[in-house]
Amino acid sequence: MSDLIDQWQERVRVAAAAGTALQLRGGGTKAFYGRAPAGELFDVRGHAGIVSYEPTELVVTVRAGTPLAELEALLDDSRQMLAFEPPHFGATATIGGCVAAGLSGPRRAAAGALRDFVLGVKILDGRGEVLTFGGQVMKNVAGYDVSRLIAGSLGTLGVILDVSLKVLPRPVAEATLSLAMSEAEAIARLNEWGGQPLPLSASAWSDGVLNVRLSGADAAVRAALARLGGEVVAKEAADVFWCGLREQTVDFFENAALDEPGTSLWRLSVPSAAAPLKLDGHQLIEWGGALRWLRSTAPAEAIRERTAAVGGHATRFRGGPRDGQVFHPLPTPLMAIHRRLKHAFDPAGIFNSGRLYEGI
Repeated sequence: MSDLIDQWQERVRVAAAAGTALQLRGGGTKAFYGRAPAGELFDVRGHAGIVSYEPTELVVTVRAGTPLAELEALLDDSRQMLAFEPPHFGATATIGGCVAAGLSGPRRAAAGALRDFVLGVKILDGRGEVLTFGGQVMKNVAGYDVSRLIAGSLGTLGVILDVSLKVLPRPVAEATLSLAMSEAEAIARLNEWGGQPLPLSASAWSDGVLNVRLSGADAAVRAALARLGGEVVAKEAADVFWCGLREQTVDFFENAALDEPGTSLWRLSVPSAAAPLKLDGHQLIEWGGALRWLRSTAPAEAIRERTAAVGGHATRFRGGPRDGQVFHPLPTPLMAIHRRLKHAFDPAGIFNSGRLYEGI
């Protein structure tokens, strides 16, 4: 074990004994996400580098402080990728922050979520002990669920040290179509297409325009283009759009700063076939209808009530107060499970306390 990890273990033990809160941070590009962070800054970027990469096995193991861009460049050299298209939100994004945030990009509905690609993790828990879960192959399922549990935990369960991820080959062919249609028609079309053997890898509807990305074998992409119709978007423009959607730099997100004070950006997760939510504000729809971004000044209670009514949940993604309920309130039994998990991994409650929910 490295001297750095030895130092971190001692720091955690001292903090746990004193009850000193620690704010875990990598590149800080997702510091806006969740409730307001608190505690002494614990910079984890020093533990960086590629541990192992076997392109033929479609697996990479990387230290958590490694820049996300560095890992993606390495994979790109072998024409491979992180299929869940994680957002960076800045040049300093790290793989540890990527996993801790648990966010996936435009390809998520077709390829799966970030947690589906986590094969194993090594973490430093709240007792100062190094724990290893999972492995480096999909067949190694020992502790696999614990590895997935770390994804999206926002550093509340421990310091992520190493992560093993499944990677996938880049598609041979890709094309993007643009089609003019209403929100209701877009939801209906996307759900209809989702049940057919079409190579859909991403979708986005806003302001009366639906963009869909097709990825896969060349023949499959060409056949889908002919079948779906619409206008083919030039490759360069399409690449800029999907990257901007992932990084939230397209007009829908950029123009949020022009809205009146009190506007929040909400991330609404709903059944893909749910009818238009008819909430005050401006929407962008992804993931075949299952992810609906909403810029709105409407009260949180109204947004959550409407989202819950269709079987979904709502997260205040950006803007608004961060000392209250940022994530959708949990039922009492689920909150009890969260509290028990927090106590099991971090009994003194020193890691990113309150980042997910009050007391967690």
